[in-house]
Amino acid sequence: MKKEDITNISLEELTNRVNSSQEQLAKMKLSHSVSPIENPLQIRGLRKNIARLKTELTKRETQI
Repeated sequence: MKKEDITNISLEELTNRVNSSQEQLAKMKLSHSVSPIENPLQIRGLRKNIARLKTELTKRETQI
């Protein structure tokens, strides 16, 4: 997800995406530990995406 996409999302949608991404990351880590997934770089990308979402969430909370 690009920064421009994240800035256009509503606050409620932003929190929903953070939660769903964190759940997806936990599932990917578990499946990778059981049997290696085809592209382990997906884990890194998802982790960075969560960080971007959380950064935008923090930015909006400090503006209020």
